[in-house]
Amino acid sequence: MALCFLVSCGNWFDPKEKGKKQPTWRVFSLKELHAATNNFNYDNKLGEGAFGSVYWGQLWDGSQIAVKRLKVWSNNAEMEFSVEVEILARVRHKNLLSLRGYCAEGQERLIVYDYMPNLSLLSHLHGHHSAECLLDWNRRMNIAIGSAEGIAYLHHHATPHIIHRDIKASNVLLDADFKAQVADFGFAKLIPDGATHVTTRVKGTLGYLAPEYAMLGKASESCDVYSFGILLLELATGKRPLEKLSSSMKRTITDWALPLACEGRLSELADPRLNGKYEDVELKRVVFVALICAHSKPEKRPTMLEVVELLKGDSKEKLAVIENDELFKSQPANDNDGSVADDGSDFIWEEREPKQVVKELQV
Repeated sequence: MALCFLVSCGNWFDPKEKGKKQPTWRVFSLKELHAATNNFNYDNKLGEGAFGSVYWGQLWDGSQIAVKRLKVWSNNAEMEFSVEVEILARVRHKNLLSLRGYCAEGQERLIVYDYMPNLSLLSHLHGHHSAECLLDWNRRMNIAIGSAEGIAYLHHHATPHIIHRDIKASNVLLDADFKAQVADFGFAKLIPDGATHVTTRVKGTLGYLAPEYAMLGKASESCDVYSFGILLLELATGKRPLEKLSSSMKRTITDWALPLACEGRLSELADPRLNGKYEDVELKRVVFVALICAHSKPEKRPTMLEVVELLKGDSKEKLAVIENDELFKSQPANDNDGSVADDGSDFIWEEREPKQVVKELQV
């Protein structure tokens, strides 16, 4: 395929970046990755999703890696592999996961990244790290701002602009210092200059999808903003995007949070695991920015550049405008609780820490 050819040469670069230090990544052999992951041993598995599995590995020089192994070879898998490698080869930002390299041998398609020792935001909010309460308020604010800056880079500074299309907690990874690294570009789309959106098959995760994208397949930067708004609410409240009310009904996080925000009951929105240890002004800022990002009308949503500015508290005037938006006029809870039918289409992500097994690495 064309995209595979683009990256297979191993020396792709943007002509505009000439003279600057180019990203360092390389082609790995399948033998090397088998050795690094102990033959893709189950004990090395970090997580599993619809695309396949991610494994922890260690190279001959002792550096730790994460290897994404596509589940089954197909045209769709080939396209996701090609898109992700091409985009990761294009971008370089402190809050975007860096490409270490890739492997394309036979029907195997693997992408290699730096290993993130604190796994993902999902693991700390809802997974096996959630009981440890490692995310204090300061870390949450840094994660919010860092991930926003990474997405803003994709939307406004990458050439051409890039829509991620799958912003969610499992795709925000955390390094040793809990710095956010936005990951997983398999569903990403390049936006030609002058285009307002692209029409495409709907990809993403239930609970994070903007309504106009879910219904019409119209993908734009604004769809990422919507997903980021859901992610912000999840980060501040500790709740999942969809809350199970019964065996057949779920409630969206926005329909739970909006009435509380309108009534000024912000303390009820804060994640109980914070034990009240948060900045009131910052919590209010995060909640109102999150809800305006997740507005049902795309034209009411801010850009990601504005989101970064708002989260940093650099524009009190813009924040005041948001707080006075009609969205936040009194909306007390009623019988219409925003619940939706459960169609069983949740994406399940299993995330685990690798066992530090002894490996004989073949160099």
